[in-house]
Amino acid sequence: MENQTVITEVILLGFSKDPKINIALFFLFLTIYLITITGNCLIICIILTNVRLHVPMYFFLCNLSFIDFCYSSTAVPRLLSDLLFSCRIISNVACGAQLYVILFMGGTECQLLVLMAYDRYIAICRPLHYPAICRPLHYSIIMRWSICYRLTSLVFFLTFMFCIFPSIFSPLIICHNQINHFMCEMLAFIKLSCDSISSNENLVFSISFITLLIPLVLILLSYGFIISSILKIRSTGRSKAFSTCTSHLAVVALYFGTVMLMYFGPSSMYSTDQEKYSSIFYVIVSPMLNPLIYSLNNRDVKESIKKLIANLTHMC
Repeated sequence: MENQTVITEVILLGFSKDPKINIALFFLFLTIYLITITGNCLIICIILTNVRLHVPMYFFLCNLSFIDFCYSSTAVPRLLSDLLFSCRIISNVACGAQLYVILFMGGTECQLLVLMAYDRYIAICRPLHYPAICRPLHYSIIMRWSICYRLTSLVFFLTFMFCIFPSIFSPLIICHNQINHFMCEMLAFIKLSCDSISSNENLVFSISFITLLIPLVLILLSYGFIISSILKIRSTGRSKAFSTCTSHLAVVALYFGTVMLMYFGPSSMYSTDQEKYSSIFYVIVSPMLNPLIYSLNNRDVKESIKKLIANLTHMC
């Protein structure tokens, strides 16, 4: 048997070796990260403290903000550290932990966006078949809290089974120690394998089909029914419904667009830097924009933020 070197550490190549570029990128990503943390924590605090927002739609939004907080915090602090210091070595254990957390958070966000689309479908489409006086009661029965808790728990469970469980039984033996990325991302990590990566690519494609394509189809179907129902509403009620839907669709387009561009692109794309730059949008930019999109297009959230700022100003 030939002697093989056991690789215990991985080198992240990052973006550049030029210190000036790294300093500029550091302040750029630091600003984005601070906005992400502030925005998502603000959304969570507002929803938890405001009784008026204790409804299913904001319950799912609170979970989305928590996921975005964890999503961004898994990759960005390490990236900021690597931009300041030349040593970009990460242990196999830390790299694997980062990879699994990113997979889990990313898959959970996809499924959660389906729940949010389903919630809007129940709120907008189903009540149209009932008298106006019965519509709030109808929605509260279908989307009662016990159902919301079970659906959210199911999302976390299914994400673990589809994204994490298969990779546990498909261990990867690595023979290289350099990743052309700023984090331990699945498509970049499998290129370190000693064997052919075709089987690993097929596994990634299968997981992506379940966790990306199927949720996207369900979301588009839900919003197809929603838009059809909105067109039947009188003009006075269309603006509020469209406002809620456009904010959700903006999040879906940004997140699914960049992720699917990378995971469903041709294999030749994996060897380029496009994979690294696409990750910026769904790991760094999207968690920052989500709270901004929802707060700017949501009257209840904007009013809650104004009240919170007014209370803090009064206390000071």
